[in-house]
Amino acid sequence: MVKIAKTLLGLAAFALGLLVILYGLSFLFIPKNNTKDAGMEEVIANGIQGEPENSIDVVVVGDSESYFSISPLLIWKDTGYTSYVCGSGRQYLSYSKTLLERAFETQSPKLVILETLCIYRQIPAKTVVMDEVSRYLPILRYHDRWKTMTREDFSPTDGNSYTTPYKGYRLSSAASSADATNYMAYTDKTASIPVLNRLLVEQIQELCEEHGAKLLLLSTPSTVNWNYQRHNGIQQLADELGLEYIDLNTKTQEVPIDWSKDTFDRGDHLNHTGTVKVSQFLAKYLEGTQMFSDRRGDSKYASWNTLLQDYEAEVAKAS
Repeated sequence: MVKIAKTLLGLAAFALGLLVILYGLSFLFIPKNNTKDAGMEEVIANGIQGEPENSIDVVVVGDSESYFSISPLLIWKDTGYTSYVCGSGRQYLSYSKTLLERAFETQSPKLVILETLCIYRQIPAKTVVMDEVSRYLPILRYHDRWKTMTREDFSPTDGNSYTTPYKGYRLSSAASSADATNYMAYTDKTASIPVLNRLLVEQIQELCEEHGAKLLLLSTPSTVNWNYQRHNGIQQLADELGLEYIDLNTKTQEVPIDWSKDTFDRGDHLNHTGTVKVSQFLAKYLEGTQMFSDRRGDSKYASWNTLLQDYEAEVAKAS
């Protein structure tokens, strides 16, 4: 028995020592800036860290559906409200949570929008473990950085300097028509949500509540990824958690997507003409909440007007 106890104590001491070493190394390996050169992953999604503190009213998280459907600069144009899309390709909910945690470090948004496609994306167990553990031991996420580390990595964090001119939105003016026949045909069947995904949505909801933000579930238009079974599943989840849910796939009058010209990849994602319709709807929705202030006349936000001019010039050039 004594021998077993000594063995267990030895293993515990080894594990503790290893954790201490990994914790210490994390300060060395963690990116000192939110740029790609500094080793930051998903720099566009993490570009919100380069925005001035407490300057963003609305934070959006989700996969590519989010960053091809919502244009913060168009919302700014109509309302004077600031937003940022923390979207990444095939985003897992565990990473949505990570992005929100990072956003809340410097921002105090009143509204968080979760694009719902990722709620149906199965998450590998190892991904969840990595996302959870790397919150405390960042070296697990950034261990490959040893290949590119420089002298600056031995210095304290020098602040986040990178952000994107389109505030996370990805512009596409191409067009490729989609077959929208019966893609939202009514059914009373419900697409089940994985248990782990539901738990993560609950954790995201709790995170928003802790920071005084409202959580909104939003389904953006997509003939490829959405159907009425998924609509029913998200509506049921929203009802059970007491969340507001907006499914733009069912709002064909308010958001009249023309699937012959408002998508660039046959219904998977919207192009800019589709984005305009979604962003105009969201602008009206945000105005209706009376949660925000129009900042278009505030000199502190003058850069948004300049970025909008550049954005509109780029859109005109691509048309």
